[in-house]
Amino acid sequence: MDDLWRTDWERTDLAGVDEVGRGPLAGDVVAAAVILDPHRPVAGLRDSKKLSPARREELAALIREQSLAWCVARASVEEIDQLNILQASLLAMKRAVQGLEPQPGYVLVDGNRLPRWEYESEPVVKGDNRVPAIAAASILAKVQRDQELVELEQVYPGYGFAAHKGYPTALHMEALRQLGVTPVHRRSFAPVKALLGAAEQCDPPSR
Repeated sequence: MDDLWRTDWERTDLAGVDEVGRGPLAGDVVAAAVILDPHRPVAGLRDSKKLSPARREELAALIREQSLAWCVARASVEEIDQLNILQASLLAMKRAVQGLEPQPGYVLVDGNRLPRWEYESEPVVKGDNRVPAIAAASILAKVQRDQELVELEQVYPGYGFAAHKGYPTALHMEALRQLGVTPVHRRSFAPVKALLGAAEQCDPPSR
């Protein structure tokens, strides 16, 4: 097993950070940061995508209860369209770490890029399977974002948000073609942009 997994969670000033929602066509990108308590370890931590929804919910409750600190943050659809999804994801992660109390002494970030910040930190490729604190962050972010997409299904019925969570499935694309683009869709993403362009071409010219 990787050395990070064996040693890093014994530090009480180390935060793990991860984000969820870079690929969907709709909704905010959500990030979480977690400082685990080595005296109250959470068993079963791993990449949130490899856990069932029920198990993620169970672990999320334990993480919130037993961690030294945790914070969930986001970048909005408007920020995604303005900045691009990579920069918006880094911004969401920065906000999550800034929201921790106490603040961390060291930060491990899932992936190969770091936000612009003053924290001593390093990226960890596939960190959600290597570092417990990153795994915990991935679980909190995934649970939060999934719940928000379930709620969006009530606001925008017919789009299937509760099922596909905003990802570009066949169901989602068909709903977009039939029902149109909502305020929670990312207009800078190619499939949404293409639909908006087609709709503009169909509009009669103003007189």
